[in-house]
Amino acid sequence: MSITDLLNNAPDQEPERQYYFIEEAKKIVAKKEQEKGRKLTCCVTTFGCQMNARDSEKLLGILKQIGYVETEDENADFVIYNTCTVRENANNKVYGHLGILHGYKKKNRDMMIGLCGCMMQEPTVIEHLKANYKFVDLIFGTHNLYKFAELFTTALLNKKGMIIDIWKDTDKIVENLPISRKYPFKSGVNISFGCNNFCSYCIVPYVRGRERSRKPEDIVEEIKGLVADGVVEVMLLGQNVNSYGVGLEEKVTFADLLRMVNDIEGLKRIRFMTPHPKDLSDELIEAMATCDKVCHHMHLPLQSGSTEILKKMNRRYTKEHYLGLVEKLRARIPDVAITTDIIVGFPGETEEDFLDTMDVVDKVHYDSAFTFIYSKRTGTPAAAMENQVPEDVVKDRFDRLLALVQKHGHDKVQSLEGTVQEVLVEEVNEQDASLVSGKLANNVTVHFPGDESMIGKIVNVRLNCCKGFYFIGEISE
Repeated sequence: MSITDLLNNAPDQEPERQYYFIEEAKKIVAKKEQEKGRKLTCCVTTFGCQMNARDSEKLLGILKQIGYVETEDENADFVIYNTCTVRENANNKVYGHLGILHGYKKKNRDMMIGLCGCMMQEPTVIEHLKANYKFVDLIFGTHNLYKFAELFTTALLNKKGMIIDIWKDTDKIVENLPISRKYPFKSGVNISFGCNNFCSYCIVPYVRGRERSRKPEDIVEEIKGLVADGVVEVMLLGQNVNSYGVGLEEKVTFADLLRMVNDIEGLKRIRFMTPHPKDLSDELIEAMATCDKVCHHMHLPLQSGSTEILKKMNRRYTKEHYLGLVEKLRARIPDVAITTDIIVGFPGETEEDFLDTMDVVDKVHYDSAFTFIYSKRTGTPAAAMENQVPEDVVKDRFDRLLALVQKHGHDKVQSLEGTVQEVLVEEVNEQDASLVSGKLANNVTVHFPGDESMIGKIVNVRLNCCKGFYFIGEISE
């Protein structure tokens, strides 16, 4: 069948249209299998955040339904990179990997290469790929990921080089497409897409588009299906989960959604990522406190402790407001674990600004923190700001911050030593097969004696020995 015939015969409605292309791709792949005398392999490689990881599960679900067998070997019949573009070096990493793939493709002319994700939404990237990586078969972005089956089937039939399908933005959400989960017992669940915040250092709103929320009934139905399939823990995902409800006809807050998900029978744990301090409401804190399945863990990105720098970052809260939120959280949920993100060396950051950040870290006593050196991101307002901080100054501040964060983090972890806590068993320990590894509700790792049969179960474990940022424990009756 020609590409024209294929497109003309396709249904107009989604997701029926994508399932049509899955069936057509299946026929093409089955024919290739006969010619080669083996199953075709695919390798889906993810760069970036948990949103990307969830998107990759959708890509893999479609490829498996078409007939591909998953492999981690990038010398495969089809390789797709789901890219990140938060930092410039993420782009360079992809270009480096593409050089390796080019070598594989020279030896296997039937090999296909695809690129998708945030990096593909940058016009300069597309021009660079067209000029220097003509061996790539398929390129698409974040807004039309649901069209993967259609695009991939078209690429299978294409004889004229690279297919590029990039949209500037969309308000479309397509439900009920295939997914292949990495873990049988836990899963990410998208509740919204895009971001409306426009922090001055961040490229995400430009590549992920405006915020749009999934209908709560679709989210609840998806989670019910996951629970029926053995999932005990879900991670609700959005660029800013606290502003969930944007675009919905009927007003539903994130706190409302948490209560709906909490009522799902058979579900054991609920996590969420990522909230924004400016939208953290008293209602949400109350929902966290009263919903028994919601983990008492709040990842609350600080970015800077200086109100002046926060203003330049366009974060829309102050140091005092942030500390007030922490007070409210700890007053209502005394055992809450608070983690954060912090950027060091933002343009114009003075020693006084940095000491404000250190002051917040000292006052909050974070359980852990992701600390970053500011990375100039082309296309963001911050990249054009004056007073970029010298590298040696940034490095000194970063080291001081890291030492303080690690001290408080170790103290917080060690305070649980000797207690009995619930642990979700995730895997057999990679270093010692007599141990299994799992996570506490606060996301701290625990290793203890066990076997593969325990994976996916929540068990009581005595935390015998703190080893810095993880525990050695034993099953407690």
